[in-house]
Amino acid sequence: MTKLLVTGAAGFIGFHLSKRLLMMGEEVLGIDNLNDYYDVGLKQARLAQLENYKNFRFCKLDISDRTTMAELFANNLPSKVIHLAAQAGVRYSLSNPYAYVDSNLVGFLNILEGCRQTEVKHLVFASSSSVYGANTKKPFAVDDNVDHPISLYAATKKANELMAHSYSHLYNLPTTGLRFFTVYGPWGRPDMALFLFTQAILSDQPINVFNQGKMQRNFTYIDDVIEAIIRVQDKIFQPNSDAVKPTLSSNISHAPYKIYNIGSDKSVRLDDFIELLENYLGKKAKKNLLPLQPGDVPEAEADVKDLEQFGFKPSITVEVGIPRFVDWYRSYYQI
Repeated sequence: MTKLLVTGAAGFIGFHLSKRLLMMGEEVLGIDNLNDYYDVGLKQARLAQLENYKNFRFCKLDISDRTTMAELFANNLPSKVIHLAAQAGVRYSLSNPYAYVDSNLVGFLNILEGCRQTEVKHLVFASSSSVYGANTKKPFAVDDNVDHPISLYAATKKANELMAHSYSHLYNLPTTGLRFFTVYGPWGRPDMALFLFTQAILSDQPINVFNQGKMQRNFTYIDDVIEAIIRVQDKIFQPNSDAVKPTLSSNISHAPYKIYNIGSDKSVRLDDFIELLENYLGKKAKKNLLPLQPGDVPEAEADVKDLEQFGFKPSITVEVGIPRFVDWYRSYYQI
């Protein structure tokens, strides 16, 4: 067994990833601070499932705590780290900026230092499609310029990529960043659109539909995301020492550093997404049509051709994924 450290293990993606790794027989050390950004009960319910596995250990701690994180690495010596803990949410960053600095910047530095000091073999970390910011070229490709973030959340994720590259260059620490595109599915985050819409429609409450429903997103089902992480975490990018012009693109770097888009290969309009949900619930939504919010991008479309080297690309459509989420939601909340 390989000892893996999974940060954010009680979170949406961290829970699903930890469960998959445990089912594969891996030894997983999960950490999470169980903060109240959203329902702590949901996080504890996820955690309760993981604790049924004998090869799982959990530590409640905050990644921004420098001393505790250093002790965690020194005492456990993980061979790989999959870093998913972060302060999430674009809109929340408008009113709570310091939460993003503490978790996404200070916390990430603590992860990098822990990996460096204990010679971790591979650090895989969560970035976000938000880094594409004001880009207008579609689809978004990993070698596009991403120097124009339009939210602090996006800026911290871009900073994570730069910080990781510097550690890869300076200390030969293999790092791989994953730009996630609108992940959804069972056990999802209550602040995400599908969760909010399902909850409101079933309660006969109105839903807020930003940009009048004209936004487009790469809604990416959780099982596809986990499959991508599982395949990527086994592959360390080999530095290109012959590169004439090193960049932070996917294939040209002097460091063992790599970025992948993790998204579906099809964008969906928000109003079409809502219609699919209405059809499966058998209820029409009451819509508050609102303008585009600060920090939001009107369109997001992923170029995922780099995943083809793994013999895989995300393929679960919203026609399949939405019903799976709704079935879980009804079961979990007994509705």
